[in-house]
Amino acid sequence: MVKITYIDFQGTSRSVDAEEGSTVMENAIRNGIPGIDAECGGACSCATCHVYVDEEWVEAVGEPQPMEEDMLDFAFDVRPNSRLSCQIRVRPELDGLVVQTPSRQS
Repeated sequence: MVKITYIDFQGTSRSVDAEEGSTVMENAIRNGIPGIDAECGGACSCATCHVYVDEEWVEAVGEPQPMEEDMLDFAFDVRPNSRLSCQIRVRPELDGLVVQTPSRQS
């Protein structure tokens, strides 16, 4: 299992054990993490699973693909470390990953 920590916009931290091969979004939904709506269910066709990847983890997570970049145009308060959590695949190198949810989803 890979540990992921979700921090909401008020600073509340919640850590979960995530299965390799799943996505950061799937684990948030499975564990009732507030602030991730995931209206499209992970199809990269909305921006309601937007997160900010902790600066320490940006390189390990990697850059968004073009389709994800297009969808991020619809997200609220996009930053250089913004990602859609449905597009971040859980893998061993991400053990300890920290993401923060925005104050609202688009």
